[in-house]
Amino acid sequence: MAVPSWLERLRAASKTALVQDGKRKVHYLFEDGKEMAEEYDVKTSQLVSRKWREKNTLGGTGKWQVEVGEPTSPLLGALESELIKESSSNPVFMRKDTLSSFQWRIRNLPYPKEVYSVSVEKEQRCCVIQTTNKKSCARAEEPQLTAVCLLLSNFHSQLFQTCLRYYKKFSIPDLDRYQLPLDAAALSFTHANNTLIITYQKPKEILAAEEQLQKELKKIKAANSGDGDCKTQ
Repeated sequence: MAVPSWLERLRAASKTALVQDGKRKVHYLFEDGKEMAEEYDVKTSQLVSRKWREKNTLGGTGKWQVEVGEPTSPLLGALESELIKESSSNPVFMRKDTLSSFQWRIRNLPYPKEVYSVSVEKEQRCCVIQTTNKKSCARAEEPQLTAVCLLLSNFHSQLFQTCLRYYKKFSIPDLDRYQLPLDAAALSFTHANNTLIITYQKPKEILAAEEQLQKELKKIKAANSGDGDCKTQ
């Protein structure tokens, strides 16, 4: 079966754990040199964050890439900080799972729910979010935003396009790792407080695998448990 293959990679990885601030933090080092760091809520076992790191082309340590959780912002210079402030209304895409579903949130999208279309592209193994027409701004209860975009279009074409239309493709790495198909019936979305929330119900295979993984992770002695034993599996 396909499911145990990913579980076997997790079992074979060198793992260390740390309990801190109400979170169980687990670090994985795989045979190919890739690293994965996860954080779970100690009480609920819910995944809070997951990020990856691998060697760069020169053999040095690369940067952490966030898969689940709040995106990390690099240290910025004064000029870059000002530019970030100016574009603070740009959409922010992040993944924040629940125990039963994969979930993504896109902040700073003022358009009403009926403007959006969320679908599954089975052949490309991805989900697609897009606005259904190019008059989204006018329907977003902020008509002045359209005028501003039109005035700035010659200088800020990217902002202009973002304002009039939102389009994004994203994959579900968990389904790829377990080699499971995408199911359009599992996908749904809602909109509230200028945030689009996309939910994909986890298939039973992943729910079972995650339950099994949690049992194994809880067996790892945390480095700060008192005896200093940082167990490797």
